[in-house]
Amino acid sequence: MKSHYALQLYDYHVWANNKFFSRLKELPKDIYNRQIQSVFPSILKTLNHIYRGDTIWLGVMQEKSMDDIQASILRAQDSLKNKSLEEMETLFYDLSKSYLDFLNNESDLDKEISPEHPKYGRLETKLSHLIQHVVNHGTYHRGNLTAMIHQLGYSSVPTDYVFYLYEMSYLK
Repeated sequence: MKSHYALQLYDYHVWANNKFFSRLKELPKDIYNRQIQSVFPSILKTLNHIYRGDTIWLGVMQEKSMDDIQASILRAQDSLKNKSLEEMETLFYDLSKSYLDFLNNESDLDKEISPEHPKYGRLETKLSHLIQHVVNHGTYHRGNLTAMIHQLGYSSVPTDYVFYLYEMSYLK
């Protein structure tokens, strides 16, 4: 297990995303872009949303300016256009590497951080709390993906945190 709980949570986030990509690659390719009456119009759009959110929050954690973060959002949106499932998986992998580089080089994951949002104002929080937010956001939307996959007539994949814990205990 990772030494700081926030690192373990982020590891779970990556694990759960990888489980979903593995399951999606087992399903018929046409479901990836198929229009669905759901929270998001397709599985692709849901993955795009998770990716954009993760991109934004990495910039926030790195204490980048809002201008830099908004520029990264625009770059992310451009990079997501018409991506195949495999290309999306690579984007998620690369982003997780950027997170891990940042998190593993951060000496204090409980340090105070004060991001400023143009609409909501300043937030006094800890870096580890923002990591928890990224994980919660991903978990919420993987739930959307599960519902969408079931709606299309297929089974999904269990990504509850406890399954991560079981799998990690088997690897010891």
